[in-house]
Amino acid sequence: MVTAKIAPSLLSGDFSHLAEECERMLNLGADYLHMDVMDGHFVPNLTLGAPIIKCLRPHTKGFLDCHLMVSNPEQWVDDFASAGADLFCFHYEATEDPAALIEKIHAKGMKAGMAIKPKTPADVVYKYAPALDQVLVMTVEPGFGGQSFMPECMDKVRELRSKFPELDIEVDGGLAPENIEVAAKAGANVIVAGSSIFKASSPESVISLFRKTIQDVQAAA
Repeated sequence: MVTAKIAPSLLSGDFSHLAEECERMLNLGADYLHMDVMDGHFVPNLTLGAPIIKCLRPHTKGFLDCHLMVSNPEQWVDDFASAGADLFCFHYEATEDPAALIEKIHAKGMKAGMAIKPKTPADVVYKYAPALDQVLVMTVEPGFGGQSFMPECMDKVRELRSKFPELDIEVDGGLAPENIEVAAKAGANVIVAGSSIFKASSPESVISLFRKTIQDVQAAA
């Protein structure tokens, strides 16, 4: 059975103290550190790149879950591997040869993830899933934090969970205490959340709630 993994999105953290924010999240119970990489081309926003991952790496033993919302993700595999990324997640919509890219990521010693946007059907994942370590189902349009969760994307999570019971399925976008049960019941086990964790009065309680909700849903299944 897949396990619950909570991945605070550092996009919502304090960039002037990024290493400290990473350690704070881990100390509060986070499993992954979700790094939103945007290039201003595939998505309209511009965030961080491999140099920041490289700077962070000596300061944290946390699992760096790097979500690349970029055009031509192939060109960044070597840089992110050298920087110390643990997982390299590319967008299906951004590459012409997902299979070759997955192989390249693994050859560099990283886990491979593939993300799909809200309007991309789940079946595009099928042929690649056996080689993937994680699939990310976006629950908002990629590019900006703070958007509202799109519950209609849960049909894709259900579809993928039914077909791939042992696959890590990550959801990202608008996840919060009020909708975590919907995501958990659909089959998501890796939860990315930015605003709902970082802006909470008790981030630790939110992380704990996310984990417990997934575990409770799995136990009842």
